Amino acid sequence: MTIDIRQASDPETVKRYDTEELRRHFLVEHVLAPGEVTLIYCHVDRLIIGGAMPGVEPLELPTPKIVGTSAFLERLELGIINIGGLGRVQVGKNTYELARRDCLYVGRGAGAVAFASADANTPAKFYRVSTPAHASHETVKISVERANRVELGAQATSNRRTIYQYMIPDVCESSQLVMGLTQLEPSSMWNTMPFHIHDRRSEAYVYFDLADSARAFHLTGEPNETRHLVVANEQAIFSPAGRSIPASA
Repeated sequence: MTIDIRQASDPETVKRYDTEELRRHFLVEHVLAPGEVTLIYCHVDRLIIGGAMPGVEPLELPTPKIVGTSAFLERLELGIINIGGLGRVQVGKNTYELARRDCLYVGRGAGAVAFASADANTPAKFYRVSTPAHASHETVKISVERANRVELGAQATSNRRTIYQYMIPDVCESSQLVMGLTQLEPSSMWNTMPFHIHDRRSEAYVYFDLADSARAFHLTGEPNETRHLVVANEQAIFSPAGRSIPASA
């Protein structure tokens, strides 16, 4: 297991970054790797994202030194969305089966976590996000059918999309973690419009189900002075608070 550590960057400094520096600070090129658990730690809000792609053997979620505890979930909560084949997540003594696009919220102190694929030839692909937690909440599986579904946008503005909200108060209790996914309709390109800034939270995105030849343009920066990052399938972006977050795919 290796861990990639990203330092905090202030908006004024980011304005002077060239493309290579923007990608190095905010893009995660390898979220998923066969037979591995990946961990990317961001000092902004102490977000930890990553993936797990088990093959024949299960994969255990390790506890890197930077977490500062003897167990990964001792002070953290965890959200998992499966973007691959059928899989299972073991939390303590309990096992949860996750089909494609199912989600699992794992509360602080829930125990050790391990990931498995039902079929190594069609492996599960578990995308994970962790945040510090001030309280313990029940571990809950949220199927895609149970998620709060919100339809937004219009064909005329090329931004028809459906948002599946898994971790919001009406669906699942958490300390601060909010998690969901967005599905664009055919011929729609924009994920979030108009340009806007989040001053009270940071976000992390993983782009998936893109063709090998396709790319997403993730726009960041101030609304009147945007920058962009070109993102491939199953790559992720850190979007710290205070930067606009529209994206096209």
